[in-house]
Amino acid sequence: MKPSTTIVLVVIAAAIGAAGYRQWGPAPAAPHPHSAGKAESAASDHVEQDEHRAERILISDVKLAAAGAVFAEAGSATLSDTLAFNGGLRANQEAVVQVTPRFPGIVRAIRKRIGDTVMKDDLLASIESNQSLTVYDLKAPIGGTVIDRQISLGEYASEQKPSFIVADLSTIWVDLSIYRQDIKRVRIGDEVLIDPDDGGGDVKGSISYVAPVGSSDTQTALARVVLPNPDGRLRPGLFVTARLVLAKRTVPVAVRVGAIQTLDNKTVVFVREGDDKLEARPVELGESDPRHVEIRAGLAAGERYVAENSFVVKSEMGKGGATHD
Repeated sequence: MKPSTTIVLVVIAAAIGAAGYRQWGPAPAAPHPHSAGKAESAASDHVEQDEHRAERILISDVKLAAAGAVFAEAGSATLSDTLAFNGGLRANQEAVVQVTPRFPGIVRAIRKRIGDTVMKDDLLASIESNQSLTVYDLKAPIGGTVIDRQISLGEYASEQKPSFIVADLSTIWVDLSIYRQDIKRVRIGDEVLIDPDDGGGDVKGSISYVAPVGSSDTQTALARVVLPNPDGRLRPGLFVTARLVLAKRTVPVAVRVGAIQTLDNKTVVFVREGDDKLEARPVELGESDPRHVEIRAGLAAGERYVAENSFVVKSEMGKGGATHD
């Protein structure tokens, strides 16, 4: 065989071998199972856009509730211009009685303790008089709650020192500290919203007393609100915050302050669409107070929205962010 012929055959054999390798060579690697899981998760968290180009996400009420999100319905609200104050709860001092023994002596029995509820003339304690050596009863002069006790069984009880303090807690004093620059704006009869910070909402009252003198230590004046307390919700000794209502106006559509978020440089409220979708609805804001914000456009009365912890939805949208057309 000629050398030139040999060279041609070698080239042909090499080409055939290369083609065979491409045809019969190793198969492409299968995708890792974890990669498939991630792709599926990303698809389930996909953020889409509706016909108004507002972003929507698939998220259940159960998941939202577990994250602390709370729904409410958009509707009318009364916005208030207010002044904020700090204050404290006190027993109504006009309904507090110090119970003192008539005669000094030894305490032979104690019938009531701090926190007990008493009726008028209920037995509080029995005391043996030092003078006559007879035992007499110490009774409650009013109905109320025992808020203090200064005697113990077997000890000496003096007529110079109260043995019990009984208070009628059906009404409570709220003493507010008013700074000097605000004193001229506070008047008897003004409406006040008291927040006990116990999750039960505000208690409405009115100013019943403004002190004629101020405190040299705090440079504040005292204003007092008397509140009914039939269920014992208000407890003397606790601090509260208060808002003095200066002016009020009603708006047709408002949401809670905690509902407002910013997404893609737009002010949005997360609105429930159907049973499982939340829409980041762009809204136009109006006036506001510490509790509510007026919605002038973008949301209708009666629509359900995420009122508290709405940042949870914003976070979910950030994790499931997608590329939009």
